[in-house]
Amino acid sequence: MNTCTYAGCTGTVEDGYCDLCGMAPPEGAAASRSAGSAATSATGSILSGRTTPTNRSTRTGSASSARRGMLGVGLVEVPPVPYRDPASAVLDNPEVAEHKRFCSSCGEPVGRGRGDRPGRTEGFCPKCGSGFSFTPKLRTGDLVGGQYEVLGCLAHGGLGWIYLARDRNVSDRWVVLKGLLDTGDAEALAAAAAERSFLAEVEHPNIVKIYNFVQHPEPKTGVLVGYIVMEYVGGQSLKDVLLQRRDQGGADTSLPVGQVIAYALEVLRALGYLHGLGLIYCDFKPDNAIQSEEQLKLLDLGGVRRATDVDSPIYGTVGYQAPEIATLGPSISSDLYTVGRTLAVMSFPFKGYSSAYATSLPDRAEVPLLSRYESYDRLLRRATHPNPIERFQDAAEMAEQLTGVLREVLSAEDGKPRPAPSTMFGPERYTAGAEITALNGDTGPALGSLVPATATAALPVPLVYGSDPAAGFLAGLTIREPDALATALVAAPVTSPEVGFMLARVRIELGGFREAEELLDEIEAQFPGDWRVDWYRGLAALAGGRFDLAQRLFDGLYTWMPGEAAPKLALAFSQELAGGRGPSPAGGRSPVPHENAPARLYEAVWRTDHGYVSAAFGLARVRLATGDRAGAVAALDAVPEISSQYVAAQVAAVAAAVRGRDPGELTESELIAAGNRLAELKLEGARGEELTAEVVGAALDWVLAGHAPTGGTTLLGARLTEAGLRRKLERTYRELARLAQGSDDRHTLVIRANTIRPRTLF
Repeated sequence: MNTCTYAGCTGTVEDGYCDLCGMAPPEGAAASRSAGSAATSATGSILSGRTTPTNRSTRTGSASSARRGMLGVGLVEVPPVPYRDPASAVLDNPEVAEHKRFCSSCGEPVGRGRGDRPGRTEGFCPKCGSGFSFTPKLRTGDLVGGQYEVLGCLAHGGLGWIYLARDRNVSDRWVVLKGLLDTGDAEALAAAAAERSFLAEVEHPNIVKIYNFVQHPEPKTGVLVGYIVMEYVGGQSLKDVLLQRRDQGGADTSLPVGQVIAYALEVLRALGYLHGLGLIYCDFKPDNAIQSEEQLKLLDLGGVRRATDVDSPIYGTVGYQAPEIATLGPSISSDLYTVGRTLAVMSFPFKGYSSAYATSLPDRAEVPLLSRYESYDRLLRRATHPNPIERFQDAAEMAEQLTGVLREVLSAEDGKPRPAPSTMFGPERYTAGAEITALNGDTGPALGSLVPATATAALPVPLVYGSDPAAGFLAGLTIREPDALATALVAAPVTSPEVGFMLARVRIELGGFREAEELLDEIEAQFPGDWRVDWYRGLAALAGGRFDLAQRLFDGLYTWMPGEAAPKLALAFSQELAGGRGPSPAGGRSPVPHENAPARLYEAVWRTDHGYVSAAFGLARVRLATGDRAGAVAALDAVPEISSQYVAAQVAAVAAAVRGRDPGELTESELIAAGNRLAELKLEGARGEELTAEVVGAALDWVLAGHAPTGGTTLLGARLTEAGLRRKLERTYRELARLAQGSDDRHTLVIRANTIRPRTLF
């Protein structure tokens, strides 16, 4: 047995499926936590061992029926919906509203009233002549199939009336019977038969159960009509949950985005299971999922069809259905499109989603929620991309990215990090940009500038797929030096795509950008679409100073995997090195400005996962660059004590608080806080003395500027007076002179000590 590798799940994999989340582990997960992309690739003479190529999809998987309901995946609390007493759910006057009556053949309005005369519930379409009927075919007390006693109507939908019944043969349990709105519609009849067939195969905790399929004569004609017998799920549809929320908060009220994502994750598990059976759901929307207590169930499988079926009618809903359905037919990606549209409809006021925006999303700037959560915006845009190839290709892939986005959203809401191991990348290799610059006179930034090569080498590395022929060889490589590692990779006993990617990375670290590009060109030519090609090209551009190209590549990868931290960190590095501007557009026009873009990305990464310490230092750098010293210190203060960079962060915080400050800007409390921070570090040697000189020197300037300290206040053991600070600074310079390595430095420090000491009579 193995631990499930899916983010947020603590289940155990048994018989090929997780006993908690129900997902199949990604290919190669037993050998490593990488699921990355299902894509593998090969290249030239180095990579002659070929494996199956795929597109940029990050992984495949299906669900098991062993999973129990777990709304919120342990990350967000979803308000439960009370179980509804079946008897109270029966409609007093079951009828189809006139404005919802349409001909099932041509789509024209039918059954409409004129003047004071109500519309007919049965008749013939005046345009095409097809018969229609909106009258329930079962009455209270009818015994269907000699077993199911009808209690009344529950609801009506696109394919049929839904009735509540009691199963007389099985402990009087409540069941649901679903028939047809219009028994004269041949396509509807065919859809009902198809639904019966598919439901017989389906058994999943997030999909309503089918018990039976029975027939009952139509009251007027005596023609036998089929009815599906399903479990009763007492609760509310997601549409009703949303409408109830709007009844309470107003027409523009939406559900909390965390709650909406929690619903979508449950739906994706159900769809992933259906896709694993070769079935396409086709018509998902908020009406077709119901929450009962803390569980979500997918309803109404009337539109389900096999992926290979090219003849059956296609059912869908305007505003949710993918635009290519009419020409290409339904697919896994079109199912996932409907989930993306549902996320949008439920999480923000989406006016015009079935008209002006029937196949598009509003601009991000027009929707406050999307402006606030960029990763969520990018996920929606990928899920609902007009081109099916650019969408998510697998329910598990979309669920994984959505879970990452959920962690980011929740961390933004309450400030608590929610880290989780990535199944695509390893951890950051080390912290970039953590060096404090030496004081140059009285000026100089507290943190040094980011170095392209250092930033590139610090970024996480895509994990090796456990199924790769060279996975074992690569795992055993302990060589650290790039030159020696390149030699070992060229002479690898097993050739594989992973060997090529690692060799490309080493070439980039050695500055061999042309060699790396040629290697990546070969990979792309043989296996187009592998996202790792863009990743390593982005690294080569970043290390080589081509920041426009690096931004474009990492920006695309951010959209491709919005729940991952690595592309955000890489994009932030690129934007910071480019001076905060965006990539230059085509045609030689001016660069597109990105206001606070690096800061937003650094903050999103750091707030979600404190394992990416480079993001904390990056956030501090860009805040210092805009004069936000308090914000920079706050970012550095968030580096935990258990981090190897804790001392470096505290040292940088000391310098950030006092360096380059006009005495008029400083306050007594800031000086005392910097001194206390430095004292707690207990630094030894020249480093501690240099910082002491910097803090005490800033305090002396503050006193000389005419500020009156609180009586009796001390700073690093010295009274906060001119004489006290001069004596402390003199002793510090003399100690630095003693520790100096060269005579020139020693002489300079002695002169400083003599110059700064208090005036005396002798």
